[in-house]
Amino acid sequence: MELPADDRASSPYTGYTRAHWEAAADALLAAVEPYATPDRALYHLPGDRPSRSGRLSDGLEGYARTLLLAAFRRDEAALGRYAEGLAAGPGGVWPRITDRGQPLVEAASVALALRLTRPLLWDRLDDTVRGRTAAWLADALTAEPWPCNWELFPVTVGGFLAEIGHREEAARAAIDRGLERVEGWYAGDGWYTDGEGRKFDYYNGWAMHLYTVLHAWLADDGELLAVYGRRLSRHLADYARLFGGDGAPLHQGRSLTYRFATAAPLWLGALTGHTPLPAGETRRLASGTLRYFLDGGAVDARGLLPLGWLGPDTSLVQSYSGPASPYWASKGFLGLLLPPGHAVWTAPEEPAPADRADAAHPVPAPNWLLQSTRSDGVVRLHNHGSEDVRYDPYYTRLGYSTATAPVPSYDNSVIVDGDPSRTGIEPLGTGEGWIASRHTVRAGITVTSLVAVRGAVEVRAHLVAGAAPGTPVRVTGWPSGADTRAELLAVTGLQPDLTGVTDDPGPTLFVALARLTGEPDPLPLTDLVSVAVRQAGDAPRGHEVWVTWAAGPVAVFRFTAPDGPTAGPAWSVKPVAPPHNGSRESRT
Repeated sequence: MELPADDRASSPYTGYTRAHWEAAADALLAAVEPYATPDRALYHLPGDRPSRSGRLSDGLEGYARTLLLAAFRRDEAALGRYAEGLAAGPGGVWPRITDRGQPLVEAASVALALRLTRPLLWDRLDDTVRGRTAAWLADALTAEPWPCNWELFPVTVGGFLAEIGHREEAARAAIDRGLERVEGWYAGDGWYTDGEGRKFDYYNGWAMHLYTVLHAWLADDGELLAVYGRRLSRHLADYARLFGGDGAPLHQGRSLTYRFATAAPLWLGALTGHTPLPAGETRRLASGTLRYFLDGGAVDARGLLPLGWLGPDTSLVQSYSGPASPYWASKGFLGLLLPPGHAVWTAPEEPAPADRADAAHPVPAPNWLLQSTRSDGVVRLHNHGSEDVRYDPYYTRLGYSTATAPVPSYDNSVIVDGDPSRTGIEPLGTGEGWIASRHTVRAGITVTSLVAVRGAVEVRAHLVAGAAPGTPVRVTGWPSGADTRAELLAVTGLQPDLTGVTDDPGPTLFVALARLTGEPDPLPLTDLVSVAVRQAGDAPRGHEVWVTWAAGPVAVFRFTAPDGPTAGPAWSVKPVAPPHNGSRESRT
């Protein structure tokens, strides 16, 4: 991909300007053009892994997702090519929109693109093509979506159809219905779950906030925009911390093959005026993630985005992913809707959170703790509240980072009797430098976990309850990344190989020190923190973990069973103020 020379005067962190974004968009659009069918209604991108929806749906996906990129680029020549596809696709070769079918997803991209470029595309179509397109889209108004972010696809289609006066009553009903359903998943502080449960991930940004805020903004609904805009602004205060110093997003959640779609909510805040971020920080974050992927090889020799992360990678591909799925990355180009003179393009880049200082940032809604270190730019996510309905390594591990990916051998896990399961995660709180949760391994066996952090150092404590005496336990830490080293050091209850067994009687505490760092020669962990485990005097089978940082205060955390010392599932953990009288040390 040919890009302009870096501009380090205006963009000291990334070198990227609007010209780089325009060139990248143009290159991506040019690369997919040879894969269009002669009538330009389908884009059959190469790949040996069709989605479960089939080839025809995959071709529609290729059309719709790259049309969205053309819409953000507002290139009339490119939009003219997509106009040819509209003449042949709806009511012809495109599959119908049905309940929970993939065409419902793609209809939202088509409708949003048409709405954003109405004078350039929709208004130039002849009446017959407009009629067929509107009729095809209208099936989205009554199609049943999956109960997750899909609820916003009928909303997005309905917004466009209401604007052009096609089936207005049904369109407005679809809008109201979808927004009402999504409202029940708002968890507060700018965070949504992706449907029922505790599925927190990037769908917050590239779906939940994107579609709700754009709908209110395009409808010029000030009251609705005030609600969704406040949520977006609050979300961005946390979201800005999900990017490493090298621009890498956190490697957590599903659909990571959308790559720099992670930039979409950053641009959205600037576009609608609902962001706490300075213009220069917005561009630094967005351009950082685009550069991370382009420099890392996300675009192949043909100029295409294959399924994967930096390069092709089937480990993070979902069953619904097809050859064109990565082109939801188009959402990352939302910033091109901002005019060249907007401050987000003209202001000098400002440092991102990962550039500024070491930080331990609690995110209460999903019960996450974001741990970042300026020296290496690595951001680590301690996950004590997000999980999918199935065991998914991208949801259920204890930790994720911008420098590593989950590995099949169960990194960041507590493995009890060979079982690494982590389900039914219950948040137990997060605060300054700490986070805790409880989860189920299997019926009757629970693990109550605490992580305390400072700089890149972590103290990890896991109380295993409900297991038979002598049950083997193993804890794992970070995998090593290309530019990082991982450490895990036994402290209490564990042998040097990080294995142990449960005590007789009762719950057993296992403590380790951990670190993921990009520093070439860090100080030894034991020089930076010491840990003592003590028995709490007012809870005969309770435990206290005393953490003494080399440069900082002592922190004390107490594991207790409120409903009785043998009530394994009820065990919890919380910080208490030191010093605490009436405790005696049992292990160090």
